[in-house]
Amino acid sequence: METSHLTALKARFGIIGNAPSLLHAISIAEQVAPTDMTVLITGESGSGKESFSKIIHSLSKRKHGQFIAVNCGAIPEGTIDSELFGHEKGSFTGAIEARKGYFEVTDGGTIFLDEIAEMPLGTQARLLRVLENGEFYRVGSSKVQKTNTRVVAATNLNLQDAISKGRFREDLYYRLCTVPIYVPPLRERGQDIELLFRKFTTDFSELHRVKPITLTNEAKLLLQKQHFPGNIRQLKNLAEQISVLEMGDRIVDDEKLQEYLTFNEPKLKSSVVKTDFFQSSDGMNEREILYKILFDLKRDVTELKKILLKVIESGNSAGYDILHENPNLFADLRPTEDLHKGLALPVQRAEETHEQMEYVNEEPIDLNYEEVISPSQDVTLSLEKQEKEIIIRALKKNKNKRKHAAKDLGISERTLYRKIKQYDLEDLA
Repeated sequence: METSHLTALKARFGIIGNAPSLLHAISIAEQVAPTDMTVLITGESGSGKESFSKIIHSLSKRKHGQFIAVNCGAIPEGTIDSELFGHEKGSFTGAIEARKGYFEVTDGGTIFLDEIAEMPLGTQARLLRVLENGEFYRVGSSKVQKTNTRVVAATNLNLQDAISKGRFREDLYYRLCTVPIYVPPLRERGQDIELLFRKFTTDFSELHRVKPITLTNEAKLLLQKQHFPGNIRQLKNLAEQISVLEMGDRIVDDEKLQEYLTFNEPKLKSSVVKTDFFQSSDGMNEREILYKILFDLKRDVTELKKILLKVIESGNSAGYDILHENPNLFADLRPTEDLHKGLALPVQRAEETHEQMEYVNEEPIDLNYEEVISPSQDVTLSLEKQEKEIIIRALKKNKNKRKHAAKDLGISERTLYRKIKQYDLEDLA
């Protein structure tokens, strides 16, 4: 059961979730933090292992010392020794001056060695000596250096398998694994998935000043059933993608969510390629620039809709045609039914329409239009009612032959069929 103390700890380090396995990992990190024991954090990539290294450092007596996180898999094999232990001037090509390594810089603090399984065997031997007696040599030096650095390591691989394949030293494994912490993958955290999704979409909406995404109950259940091999990173990408692409009422049901999941599935199964994002002069990376362009485009489209709506409301004939061809065009600005109610056809406009429709192909249609509208009437009729009445009269005149009725009305047969269905005139036609 989560205590108020754990709740405060989660809030302090920005950890979202209530899964028992997650709370257990946080509890172990809190207990081991005041000691100087070496800690090995295991868990899948993207599960949030670095957050636990920060908990351990911040709650330890070394919290005022230096904390450095090092990704061992991102440093080339030829330079990792120099990065960790430093080098002397002239020790290799390009070493124009002596340089301190991370273990000297973090003396009295904590070093977090992420992806420790990617560390070369030669570097593993140097690290073992640091863990055993706090000693190391700079590259190109025979002088022993001393350091009082606490090591917290992490890996997403099974180190026992790496040992059996000769890729990891067994003695180093047991020296690192003094206290193990297992960070559960996202798929084992149940309702935490929905909590994290809500957090990411809320952060996104506040940053870009848009309405946040809301999931239906069915969509929440679907989200919790996903495997998420990329864990929290993958979930965040999904949340941001939906936030930037979803329009309308911003409510996502299970069918819509499945479309996004299916769209991303092939990419998630492909191999991971490390890419350096383009970064602009003002510090925005490629993704942020794309989001900005999309939101600017959405804002421009909304403004154009508002202008067109004003044109329609002013009685422009072209606007009425656009509205009826695209009945949901203004759904995000005003409910469609309210829009049609508000766009009553003025008497003068109705007479003009009658005059145009009555003499199509120079063959008058006896529409008896006076029954529909009279110039003396003070009230106006809706466009839909007038249009329906005209279609009925055209069909009757042509003995329900749609081809001839469409020709008299000056519209295509396809449009007439759609109008017949729209006004429920199948029996008549």
